[in-house]
Amino acid sequence: MGSKTFEVTEATFQTEVLESDTPVLIDFWAEWCAPCRMIAPLVDQLAEKYDGKLRVGKVDADVNQGILMHYGIMGIPTLILFKGGQVAERITGFMPMPALEPKIAQHLD
Repeated sequence: MGSKTFEVTEATFQTEVLESDTPVLIDFWAEWCAPCRMIAPLVDQLAEKYDGKLRVGKVDADVNQGILMHYGIMGIPTLILFKGGQVAERITGFMPMPALEPKIAQHLD
């Protein structure tokens, strides 16, 4: 896991994500999911590049089912960008960086 990313659980989701003043990108992933492992380095790169403008959290889909159910997440990887506690962008499945980055960057001032 990259140095700029942090683990999010059902216990910390409210404070770390929904109440964050900074936009938070959440990577919903699981150990057994190959596309999740493919997108992980890209997520780490976004965390590095936008450090200070964006916080990047990881949610283990296997142990935090409540969050997935709440947001209707059916497949992983799913990336959700939260801004002011609201879903600003949602990306499901693997996406290469040239397609991924603009979707995130457009929400960062």
